[in-house]
Amino acid sequence: MQKIHVTIASFVNQAIQLGFAQELDRVYLQNRLIAMLDLKSFQDLGQNDLSLLENMDQMVNYAKQRGIIQASTSAREIFEAQIMDLITPLPSQLNQTFWEKYQESAQAATEYFYQLSRTNDYIKTRQIAKNIIFQYECDYGCLDITINLSKPEKTTQEIALARQMESSSYPVCALCFENEGFKGDLNHAARTNHRLIRLEVNGEGYGLQYSPYAYFDQHCIFVHQAHQPMAINRRTFANLLAIVDRFPHYFVGSNADLPITGGSILSHDHYQGGRHHFAMARAKVFETYQLADFPDLMVEHLYWPMSVIRLRHTDPKLVLDAAEMIFNHWLEYSDESLEIRAYTNDERHNTITPIARRREEAFELDLVLRNNRTNDHYPDGIFHPHQDVQHIKKENIGLIEVMGLAILPPRLLKEVEAVKAYLKAEIPLEQVPSIHQAWAQSLKESVLHEDQSQLDDLIQDAIGQKFQRVLEDAGVFKMDQAGQAGFQRFMDNLNAR
Repeated sequence: MQKIHVTIASFVNQAIQLGFAQELDRVYLQNRLIAMLDLKSFQDLGQNDLSLLENMDQMVNYAKQRGIIQASTSAREIFEAQIMDLITPLPSQLNQTFWEKYQESAQAATEYFYQLSRTNDYIKTRQIAKNIIFQYECDYGCLDITINLSKPEKTTQEIALARQMESSSYPVCALCFENEGFKGDLNHAARTNHRLIRLEVNGEGYGLQYSPYAYFDQHCIFVHQAHQPMAINRRTFANLLAIVDRFPHYFVGSNADLPITGGSILSHDHYQGGRHHFAMARAKVFETYQLADFPDLMVEHLYWPMSVIRLRHTDPKLVLDAAEMIFNHWLEYSDESLEIRAYTNDERHNTITPIARRREEAFELDLVLRNNRTNDHYPDGIFHPHQDVQHIKKENIGLIEVMGLAILPPRLLKEVEAVKAYLKAEIPLEQVPSIHQAWAQSLKESVLHEDQSQLDDLIQDAIGQKFQRVLEDAGVFKMDQAGQAGFQRFMDNLNAR
């Protein structure tokens, strides 16, 4: 019993030392925690040497042991968020401090909010650290590969209980503003310690937040205040350029707005950004072009597995007008020789994944050409990971993958261990998951000519090669002779319109 008293005192003391509370808040915070932990009394018995999050863990474990919370992942996360909410500023206070710091610099403001989101455990730093990250060097540059182990998976019991729960439309989705301060349940993530920075983008209300399970440095999300679907149009390009004008140290992009080409959430308008320098941003220029209507604009075709047109100029209006022209042309463009068809009856297939950034004084906008057609041979998508690489990645190729960062499923970790055991002749091929057996056999031939001690590197390179193929499959104009002839036809057609 005395140990929990030390934990409470230490947690409150650390919160004060870190600037999340003041000395006048000490008794108040102690009493809030005493109530949460159902204690009848409290003694200040000194401090421990644990970190803020470790003391949070101690309190959650105590609550679980005493039956205050259930022994489930969701119950634990809800209680964690409620504890950390006590030391998180109210939205009004947070927004005031953010915009005061913005007067110093945009970077000072985002750094303040980012560090707060890490310290209050909204950004799950400890879980993110579990991710397996490596790089793969290829002709296109250095691709980033991540096996995502950070998101906790629900138990079978939790899934069953979630199905039995009465459905609720509040919040409507995981991105809605109504998540700010929301307790959470089996169907909704705990968001008591969640905060949004309110900002206006071209006259519309948006909220800036960080991703709880970030895939890269300062992975942030700009969420529209209304629950409205994703759309790619002139407004999208204008908003992205306005955001990088306000936060020039961040890139920002949007998922495409069609199934297969988009991300996992198409129902709520949002953009994603951050400070990571992706491989696509560093890609070599394959060819430069001049647009007849925009002679002063820098137009580059990138050497990248997906088809990317980069626009650059110091005047964002020029970039915006050119982007709209290219987008509108692409919407109606077909090239049957390359399986590119703009429409099937009234169903649109063409769209764009746009990414904006600042490069010194210039505004850059990358337009990644996308198409979501399917056929009998490629039922999942003609420009989608094909069947022979889906054992590594079968999900949609969204904004983050487009830029060169693979987000691979957690199942891969255990499956790769089986492949490795087969390559070491520890298990027969039949014990390798069936989806990986052909791959394992092909790797076996490579292993015969390689040092066994380099097996981990060999498998990582093999995964990297598969991700390269994933991106190449998603490219509408391949980086081969036929594909580049097709890209040239598109650009010629654009200038001749």
